[in-house]
Amino acid sequence: MSKLRLTKIPASEITPFSVYLKRREFLTGAAAGLGMAVMAGKTALAEPLQSTKSDYVLDEKLTPLKDITTYNNFYEFGLNKSDPVNLSGGFKPKPWAIEVDGMVNKPGTFDIETLIKDFPLEERVYRMRCVEAWSMVIPWDGFQLSHLLDRVEPLASAKYVVFETVVRPSQMPGQSGLFQSLNWPYIEGLRLDEARHPLTLLAVGLYGETLPNQNGAPIRLVVPWKYGFKGIKSIVRITLTDKQPLNTWKATNSQEYGFYANVNPEVDHPRWSQASERRIGEGGFFGANRRPTLPFNGYADQVASLYSGMDLKVNY
Repeated sequence: MSKLRLTKIPASEITPFSVYLKRREFLTGAAAGLGMAVMAGKTALAEPLQSTKSDYVLDEKLTPLKDITTYNNFYEFGLNKSDPVNLSGGFKPKPWAIEVDGMVNKPGTFDIETLIKDFPLEERVYRMRCVEAWSMVIPWDGFQLSHLLDRVEPLASAKYVVFETVVRPSQMPGQSGLFQSLNWPYIEGLRLDEARHPLTLLAVGLYGETLPNQNGAPIRLVVPWKYGFKGIKSIVRITLTDKQPLNTWKATNSQEYGFYANVNPEVDHPRWSQASERRIGEGGFFGANRRPTLPFNGYADQVASLYSGMDLKVNY
């Protein structure tokens, strides 16, 4: 595994110092600017998190909280980018537990509050890249997935980690009726070495506050070198297995979405190029300014060795 070499810079240089000192006021003002849509998810934004500063930061401008919380793909709440914030107010992220089973020595069910206490949280700033050719820079709060995997002790024969989203049609309108678009539950997966990589995060918050409903409350996966659809949200089950899982988007359309989903500017989506991207929040919300897409979303030094010898155009 290649050595991590992400830039170390003070938090005051990532977020303007005046904003950093007044984080609570900043978040309150930003939330107020979202209108009634964000008020529906107010309970998910209300609680501060106690996180330590991480070395995993970027010297890039953060995407504004307003954009992160109002422009989302979360098909459990609908197909439009605004559906998650508009339709997630009735979702109940507490209490919450995650079942971890399969090829492990110590399967169990873990309360999320216990996990947060047991595994000290870190504040990490990551690039996030969507297959639709837009990107954000998000300050996540969470803990390494490897910490939870260590606790359950994977068997030597385990090769993959499978994730499953909660199914609650009464609280998630995208899972029922006319809004239903996929087969539920939403399934994602990683190779075990990908899951154990230090960059792979289970996020429980962003911008120092509890994760909003529309962003995957109360706990979601963050794998920053992969396209955003790998970041499964509202996780209720994690299973270790020796077989590659059939993830939801590959099952839905294997011609457009593969299992690995590594950000690769040389592999176009069948309906658009992946060679460039637009950064949300820059040049107007739908600004025309674009930037080149970085291999592995800019994390090649850290993760390229995981795929040594693989044809990444075949294993897309």
